[in-house]
Amino acid sequence: MAANSVFGKYGITLRSVEKDYPEIQDETSLAIAKFTALQVARDLNSPAIREDHSLFIEALGIPGPYTNYIEKKIAAPKLAELIKLIGNNKGYFEVATVYAEPDGKTFESVFQVPMTFGEKIKGENPKGWNGLIRLLDEKRAITEYPEEERLYIWNQGYEKIAEFIALQKRL
Repeated sequence: MAANSVFGKYGITLRSVEKDYPEIQDETSLAIAKFTALQVARDLNSPAIREDHSLFIEALGIPGPYTNYIEKKIAAPKLAELIKLIGNNKGYFEVATVYAEPDGKTFESVFQVPMTFGEKIKGENPKGWNGLIRLLDEKRAITEYPEEERLYIWNQGYEKIAEFIALQKRL
């Protein structure tokens, strides 16, 4: 679990919840993560952490949390054609991480990871649009290098939450 690599540095032990919670539909990753984190914290009467991320594509103007649905309807080659036709290959990932307490208090982190879409699908066995997605200033698609190489990018929210929890323990 990627989160454990961050929280372990702060002496914080995480445990996963083996229960499915419904994911609300909303236009922001923060609203989705916050809703579930609060629901879990209240349900288990224990602090909870939830991360949600979504992909915003400037050319399409569709809220990022709906991308998963759209990715199932528009294949990568067709998306590449649309983006080329529109002439805007920019986008970003929105990553929201929420720490929630049973009493409703939260600590939230939201950040963006800029990216672009390439014109050609790259990488071995790309799933969905991953063979088109390049982090900003990268020539490689995210399918062309190991996740560990870019983990520091995605763990930023976990890092902020871990720092917050560690600080609360010291107070």
